[in-house]
Amino acid sequence: QVQLVESGGGLVQAGGSLRLSCAASGLIFSTNAMGWYRQGPGKQRESVGSIFVGGTTTYADSVKGRFTISRDNAKNTVYLQMNSLKPEDTAGYYCAAWKWGTPDYWGQGTQVTVSS
Repeated sequence: QVQLVESGGGLVQAGGSLRLSCAASGLIFSTNAMGWYRQGPGKQRESVGSIFVGGTTTYADSVKGRFTISRDNAKNTVYLQMNSLKPEDTAGYYCAAWKWGTPDYWGQGTQVTVSS
């Protein structure tokens, strides 16, 4: 049974930083692409960024230069370092894993709230 468990969310002031973690189990982590998605109040879920098997990363334009995704295959964990946070970054943040194309597995999410 695949499980993705996010942690690290919370309340932070604008300009601050948070690091989210997603611990994966039940899959061969190193062979899966991993990604972070978010869903703000009244908004559709959107991709924040992804990290692929070889380490290549992609980011949404809205977070480029502020957010960094990394992975530790030895710990089966993917991270999302978020700097210079803005109120519009407030959302539930979800970890996802997939082999090809679209996510096969989702975490339960962790809430990030950025106060102005």
